[in-house]
Amino acid sequence: MTTVGRELSISSSRSEWRLRLPLPLIDAARLAIKHPLGVFGALCVLLIVLVAILAPLITSYDPTDASYGILQKPSESHFLGTDRAGRDVLSRVVWGSRTSLTVGAIVATLGAMLATLLGLIAGYFQRWPDYLIQRGSELFSMMPDLLILFLFVFAFGPGFNTLVVALSVVGAFAGVRVIRSAALSEKQNQYVEAARSLGAGHLRILLRHILPNLLPLAIVLITTRISSVILAEASLSFLGLGVPPPNPSWGADIGGQARTYFRAAPWLALAPGIALSLAVLGTSLMGDALRDILDPRLRGRR
Repeated sequence: MTTVGRELSISSSRSEWRLRLPLPLIDAARLAIKHPLGVFGALCVLLIVLVAILAPLITSYDPTDASYGILQKPSESHFLGTDRAGRDVLSRVVWGSRTSLTVGAIVATLGAMLATLLGLIAGYFQRWPDYLIQRGSELFSMMPDLLILFLFVFAFGPGFNTLVVALSVVGAFAGVRVIRSAALSEKQNQYVEAARSLGAGHLRILLRHILPNLLPLAIVLITTRISSVILAEASLSFLGLGVPPPNPSWGADIGGQARTYFRAAPWLALAPGIALSLAVLGTSLMGDALRDILDPRLRGRR
């Protein structure tokens, strides 16, 4: 074989090797390079998820057991010490990740579902349904989120169910306008007019033609809402209005006793505070990156 033939053979084999590279890996690498902060946020979220899943393996102490000695300093038996009730701090931080992730995922999903439902109704039917939903959205947007949460808690009492319902309603009305605008735009497309001319009813048009095109927006609402939900849950628990004790909660552990004993036992506030900051930062960065990827029109808007 001549030199030219060998070069052609080598170049062709290299091109074949390039063609055999899996495209999903190439796309993932490009997205990672384009969104490094999103990758960092995803790694933070992955770490917290693994901690929540492996909680029984990470620590063997019961987070609600108060028989380990009061305000013990960090040691080999209690890596982050104990609180004033005699509970292991590491166990409460680890198991508190389950509380935050559970509340964040449930509330963000329910809020996005409710926002999608109300936005579809307002954008498609318009007229009086649109008027009522828009006025309700404006009313909720004028009030601070914490004030709305306080009203729910005072009306129905503190507890997990009240927390989930209140945060879901707040998140739903925060995303209604985005879904309504997209539904109104989709309604004016030609394929909707074609389906209507073929005899398709309102429900079929909404479920088969408009809703599938709004699913990326719903995913964006979920991912961008999780961080604020985690922070809101921690704020209510900090004030004693969130997750009922003695269930582990980062916000409750920061506010209940850490302020009083911060100088004598700083680990009581630092451990859950660092975990909460990492969770909020990670979910926020990951949500922003997914928002830019799935719907660039929402870039820079929360």
